[in-house]
Amino acid sequence: MKNPTIAQKVRYKVPFGTVSITPEARTLINRALATKMVTNGRYVREFEERFAKTFGVKYAVAVSSGTDADALACAVLYDHGAARGDEIIIPSFTFVATANAVLQAGFTPVFVDVKLETLNIDPDRIEAVITPRTRAIMPVHLMGKSAEMDKIMAIAKKHKLFVIEDAAEAHGAVYKGKRIGAIGDLAAFSLYAAHIVTTIEGGMIITNNAATYEALRSLRNHGMVGKFTYQRIGFSAKMNELEAAVGIGALKIFKRILSTRHRNMLYLIKAFERFDEFFLPFKEEAYEKLGPHAFPITLRQGVGFTKDQFAQYLDKNGVDSRNLFYSIPTQCPSYAFLGHRLGDFPNSEYLSDHGIHIGVHQDLGVPELKHVVQVVERFLRNIK
Repeated sequence: MKNPTIAQKVRYKVPFGTVSITPEARTLINRALATKMVTNGRYVREFEERFAKTFGVKYAVAVSSGTDADALACAVLYDHGAARGDEIIIPSFTFVATANAVLQAGFTPVFVDVKLETLNIDPDRIEAVITPRTRAIMPVHLMGKSAEMDKIMAIAKKHKLFVIEDAAEAHGAVYKGKRIGAIGDLAAFSLYAAHIVTTIEGGMIITNNAATYEALRSLRNHGMVGKFTYQRIGFSAKMNELEAAVGIGALKIFKRILSTRHRNMLYLIKAFERFDEFFLPFKEEAYEKLGPHAFPITLRQGVGFTKDQFAQYLDKNGVDSRNLFYSIPTQCPSYAFLGHRLGDFPNSEYLSDHGIHIGVHQDLGVPELKHVVQVVERFLRNIK
């Protein structure tokens, strides 16, 4: 192979993500294959029931991706009088799927900047963008850190708006004694391979509202109700039995995976306190419990090195990393049509220009985390 990339040269000591497929999941997959019933069936229903119980709600609807989960959660608003082109407020800094899903559901994303210290939507900026066409607020719990849901819920109640939690990265997070995903009107989860609960690909929507539950079941299957009665504009977003089997197995080890990731996240939070001169702190507050997806590292201004230099050093020394997303309205060319300009979302742009994130997944132990800290220490010594 000519000119192999660093990733091809290095066997990562600390890879970004992992997937845990249990022996039970493998057994269920084989049973589904043997019956030749591999589309939406008994294992999907079992997975939904177990997921709802795990996250403390009445209903769960399994779909084919986290993006579909967001899109269907938005599309439910049509059952409540929304019209195409109406607005949904989302953070400007998140994975682009959040904004894509809003558009795919036929709505207009309205962006609000985030806080540097939390990475999440700034609730104090939300009311300024509410218009007569606003129908919902969709906070994202980035990296497993919960958005400020008490403030968001108060704003939504005041303006009679729905709250759709994008909990893609926050499996198991808790905010002021309440489970993330069970605070808003409904919540969307990604079950992608790198997440705590995974079906490899897949998504889940949860709610306590029976009418919303029935609408979601219809929306994932072309808007069908009963046999071939199409009541609403729908999607083709069903989960299959093989994915559900992986998910059933994942729920069996959910608490163990969550505990390991939480331990790993707290280890890095504590270890990085010694680097406070160089990086913005990321914390777990007393009133919350993180549902860790990954550990964000954001450079302070004027540190004397760039994000790319830092990430390349990590990579060469066996620590895999990813960019800390983008300011969707100003740094993603696909959203240029909305007319925003660089500088409109300064915190989001700063995080994108100065931030990365690294794994804290369940296949990492203290030796791997110590390696991360040692690599960072060597890099910082070299740049002084």
